[in-house]
Amino acid sequence: MKNIFTTIAATAATSAALSLVMAQQAEAISFNFSWQGDGGYSATGMFSYDETTAPAIVSESGAGATNNLQSLTVSFFDPNNNPLQSFNTVTNGISESAFFQFNFDTSTQTLFGAFNVGGGTGVIGEQFFSGTIGSLLRLRQDVDQMGTSIELDRNSGAITVTQVPEPASVLGLLAFGALGATLGRNKKLVSCKKVEA
Repeated sequence: MKNIFTTIAATAATSAALSLVMAQQAEAISFNFSWQGDGGYSATGMFSYDETTAPAIVSESGAGATNNLQSLTVSFFDPNNNPLQSFNTVTNGISESAFFQFNFDTSTQTLFGAFNVGGGTGVIGEQFFSGTIGSLLRLRQDVDQMGTSIELDRNSGAITVTQVPEPASVLGLLAFGALGATLGRNKKLVSCKKVEA
């Protein structure tokens, strides 16, 4: 019995220590987004910002230092789910694209309004994903860096956003899982000892 209480105390202490360490780091919150075009093309991505300093609406545009967004990546796929191109549109709070547009409501956790991610760095053939959320979103490919592009796919503006679980929450679940496994193992050992006696 003493061994079980020692295990519980050790697990609780480990969880508390890990939570404290995670809380002391920057309070970055991350979200995944996904889009499915009517013709089978798709896009997936992830973005993050510091939730302790971000306003209710995170709004970004253009190249250079962002106001709140720390990172944004996006990858495009053909109808057979083969990868096409991937872009780090925002890295360490810096946007690489002059065409970048992003609007996110932190309270409802939804993207809205003008949206333009992907290419925009001046390379012929690069793909970009743009339009207005809730109205029309298109995956396009640049032809000549002179404003000419071809449309690969589109949809009615629907895009899905899901929050990425926080590391501290995942570590807490792992710690409680380990506690359960340890308790189960200890119970089995006690049962085996009774059978041997």
